[in-house]
Amino acid sequence: MNNTITQEKLNSYFSITKEALDKAKDAFDSARQEQAEDFFDMAERYYNDARYFLDKKKDMVLAFAALNYAHGWLDAGARIGLFKVTDSRLFTVDSK
Repeated sequence: MNNTITQEKLNSYFSITKEALDKAKDAFDSARQEQAEDFFDMAERYYNDARYFLDKKKDMVLAFAALNYAHGWLDAGARIGLFKVTDSRLFTVDSK
C-alpha cells in the first residue's frame, strides 16, 4: 500500500500542475473569457497555497491537498471547455 507523501511525489505533482497551468494560461475560450479567468485564478491560487504550505510551513500533507485542488480546477475547466486543451496527460480530456 502506498500511503506516504514523499518529497519526490510532491515534486512530480508540482511539476505536472505547473505544466498544466502554463498550458491553460494560453488556452482560454475567448467566448467565455471571464469564466476561464475565474477557474484559472482558483487553480493558480491553490498552486501558490501548495508552495506556501511546503516552503514556509513545511507541511507536505496540506501542500499535497492544495495541489490536488489546483489540478481539479484545471481539469474541471478543461472538461467544460473553458480551456481549449487536448493533452490527456495533463488534463481529463480526450486527445484529439
